[in-house]
Amino acid sequence: MMLKRLLILAAASSAMSAFAAEPAAVPAAPPKALAHELTRAEFEQLLARPNELLIIDLRRPDELTRIGGFPVYLSIQSQDLEQRLDWIPKGRTIVTVSNHAARSGRAADLLTAKGFKVAGLLGAQTYEEQGGKLTRVEVPPPRTGTPTAAAAAPAAQARK
Repeated sequence: MMLKRLLILAAASSAMSAFAAEPAAVPAAPPKALAHELTRAEFEQLLARPNELLIIDLRRPDELTRIGGFPVYLSIQSQDLEQRLDWIPKGRTIVTVSNHAARSGRAADLLTAKGFKVAGLLGAQTYEEQGGKLTRVEVPPPRTGTPTAAAAAPAAQARK
């Protein structure tokens, strides 16, 4: 009986040691996009033909002002993209942009599946780290107080 208990304890101890030695579960990385992630040089070649290019920036307005963006782009939040497909011209080459290319990868894959011509995706911060220049947007201060007399006069004239 004593030998049986020792064998059971030894087996349990061995199992616990094996369990403790296993590495902790690592959260799965998001799936990699099928679309091509553009290098700085590839993106700048596309920028050289602005009449053929459409940049779709999927970042929130606060990300654009904090990090910077590109001089001309179509801003669509990633969760709204599928409902805004009618806004996107099919005749342009599209580059999707997010901070590190995760959202832009999902968007590029969706647009490709819907028949759009997608050149690839870009992470704005990655582009800047590679030496690319982002455009900084200054947010104007909030308006305060009542309209000035000069601004109020034309409105009053229009009501007469």
